[in-house]
Amino acid sequence: MKTLIAITAVCAWSLHGAEFPPFTAGKSTVEIAKLPQQAEAAEMKMRLHSMEDAAALDVAKEKFQIIVPAAYQHSEKWGVFIWISPGDAPSIPADWEPVLAVRKLIFVGAFQSGNARNVFDRFRLALAANTGMRERFNVDARRVYVSGFSGGGRVASMLGVAYADMFSGAMPFMGVNFYEDIPAGDGKRTLGASFIPDAEVLAIAKKACRYVLVTGEKDFNRPGTKSAYEDGYRKEGFANVRYLEAPGVGHNLPAAKWLEQGLEFLDAGKGIGPVKAK
Repeated sequence: MKTLIAITAVCAWSLHGAEFPPFTAGKSTVEIAKLPQQAEAAEMKMRLHSMEDAAALDVAKEKFQIIVPAAYQHSEKWGVFIWISPGDAPSIPADWEPVLAVRKLIFVGAFQSGNARNVFDRFRLALAANTGMRERFNVDARRVYVSGFSGGGRVASMLGVAYADMFSGAMPFMGVNFYEDIPAGDGKRTLGASFIPDAEVLAIAKKACRYVLVTGEKDFNRPGTKSAYEDGYRKEGFANVRYLEAPGVGHNLPAAKWLEQGLEFLDAGKGIGPVKAK
């Protein structure tokens, strides 16, 4: 798999010794000039075993929101939290922002990347965010996470496996897809496989990456999420996967403490201890 060999560079890549461009702390809207090779149509078709071809995408016309915590400096490596929204704006709850800051994570999410957008475009915008942030900031390649809510969570779960050489972890909220047929959790239906990952990348996902599946007690996607955990990730031998269920929560993003718990699991063994947001 030619690109996997090349992108081992992405997993360990980060402008060694080079100067990063100036940045503005806080929330801002940016553009990313080009798509990475891993987002090319042929590459995506191979990684997902898709029957369809991805249409052309001019990523330079797209907009991304980034949130750079005040403590960030180019002299220190930080992680990246890539967000896929079910709607047109890449918004997260306000109380999540300080959690990302104390865990040294820079937020990025594409505009117009919601459920109405072509799924290939949603993949490519997240991939562009991945490589684009590495060009702008001093990124810790061990801590590049993809996440999302509802339909965005489903896309994030697919990227976290099919592109396990680019994302070291995934945390889908209230929506998970899997690459094998699994029970729907209602005792009647089966959830069909959503993609077929490349075997070499899948081996990386199972051994080296970390996954947190978050749902709510009253979320209508809860049975499917739990089934993905038990009959999917666990059954298929993923080494590092955790299931979190927020009591009383429906199909909504949970309180910041659930984000914190998930990040603690994703960060395990990476020198980022269990810290508390101020």
